[in-house]
Amino acid sequence: MTLSTFIFLLVPILASLAATGTTNASFDLRAELNHPYAGIRLSKHEMIRNAAIASKARRAWNAARVTKLASGHGGTTTVSSPPHDVRVTPLKSFHTLTMGVGTPPQPHTLLIDTGSDLVWLQCKPFGGEATATDPLYDPYKSSSFATVPCDGELCQEGNFQTTNCSKNKCLYTYAYGQGRTFGELASDIFTLGVHHKVPASLDFGCAGELMDANIYTASGFLGFSPDKLSFVSQLQIPRFSYCLTPFTDRKSGQMFFGSMADLYKYRTTGPVQTTALLNDQIGSNTFYYVSLIGISFGTKRLSIPASSLTGTFVDSGYTTGALTVTALDALKEALDFCFQLPRGVAFETVKAPPLLYHFEGGATMVLPRDNYLVEVSTGEMCLVIGEDDRPVIGNFQQQNMHLLFDVQNQKFSFAPTQCGHI
Repeated sequence: MTLSTFIFLLVPILASLAATGTTNASFDLRAELNHPYAGIRLSKHEMIRNAAIASKARRAWNAARVTKLASGHGGTTTVSSPPHDVRVTPLKSFHTLTMGVGTPPQPHTLLIDTGSDLVWLQCKPFGGEATATDPLYDPYKSSSFATVPCDGELCQEGNFQTTNCSKNKCLYTYAYGQGRTFGELASDIFTLGVHHKVPASLDFGCAGELMDANIYTASGFLGFSPDKLSFVSQLQIPRFSYCLTPFTDRKSGQMFFGSMADLYKYRTTGPVQTTALLNDQIGSNTFYYVSLIGISFGTKRLSIPASSLTGTFVDSGYTTGALTVTALDALKEALDFCFQLPRGVAFETVKAPPLLYHFEGGATMVLPRDNYLVEVSTGEMCLVIGEDDRPVIGNFQQQNMHLLFDVQNQKFSFAPTQCGHI
C-alpha cells in the first residue's frame, strides 16, 4: 500500500472515530488557566469595579437560565427577572483554557464556565470572527471534523433554545440569558495539557459569534456544568479540580483532571474538607450545588434562616460571589458594607476576622479577609459579596482555594492553597 493510499483511507476513519468518541485517552492531565485580565493594563481598583459590573451581568444571566429551566420542568422556583438595563454578557469575568482543535490542531482559547454545558467556538462557515490571539476555526482544514446527525443523542437531548434539521445537520440556537449563539453541532479532536498533550473527541457547536454579548479575545465557551452537553459529561471525566490565584494578581491558575485532580497530591495551607454535591429542587444539572447551612463572621454565628441559604452553588463565572438579601443583611449587621480607613492606614495592614461558610456534614470553608473584603478606592474598603436570589460561591471566595469536583461520587472538596505555587 502506498503512503498516499494509506492517508486517503485514514482520514475517514479518524472522522468516524471523532464522531463516536472512541479516541478518548485516559483524561489525566494538568492545564493552565489564563487569568481574565492577564496582560491588560488596569489598576486593582478598576479590576474590582469591572468585576462588580460583570457579576451584575452574571446574575441576570443565571436568573434567565434558572427561569427557563424551572418553566421547562414545570417547577415553581422563584427568581428575579433579569433587569432590563443589564446586558446578559460574560464581560471580563471568565478564566480561559488554551487548546488545539482539529487535525492538525488549530489553537483556540475558550472560556471555562461551570454554569453552562455547551462547548462551542466561532467557526468560519457561520461568520464567526477571529480574535487578536486566535485564528477563526476552519473545519475544512481539519481531517477529523465531522457533523453530528439530527438523530444524534446530543442533538435530541441537549438543552438548546431551538433545533432545526437541515440536510441531516443539527442546527441549533443556545441561550445565555438574552445572549445567544447559533450554529451546527459537530465533532472534532480537542487537545490540551501542560506537561503532556491529551487528545479527546468531543461534540461541539461550530458557531457564529455570541450575539448581544462580548467574549473579548476568546474563541468560544467550554461548558463545564454537570449537564449532557458539557466537556465533563461527554468525556465522562470522573473528577476535576482548579486553583485560582488572587483575582487582582492577574496570575495564571491551574486545572487538573482525572487522577491528577487529587487535593492530597499538592501542598495545602489547611485541611482538605468535603461536602456533597446536590441536584437542584427543579431537577437541574446546570450548576454545582452544595448544602450551605450557616455562616459565621469570626466566632459569631449569623442569624440566617435555612431557606435563605438553599440553592447555593459554585460558579466559575461569577466574580464577586453573592448572598441572598436576608443573608447579606445579617452579614452587614456584623460588618459595615463599606467603611473608610483612617488616614495613612494601608489596606494591606488591616486585619479582619475570617468569614466562615458552614456546609452539611461538618465541612467549613474559612475565607480570609481578601476573599470577602476589597479596596474599591484608596482608603475605602467594601464587602465584595453581592446580592442574588441564591448564594453563589464566586471567584473571590475561591481564590487561593483548591476546589475539587468529584462528579462520579457527587462530592465537593476544598483546601486553602497558595495557588500561584501549586
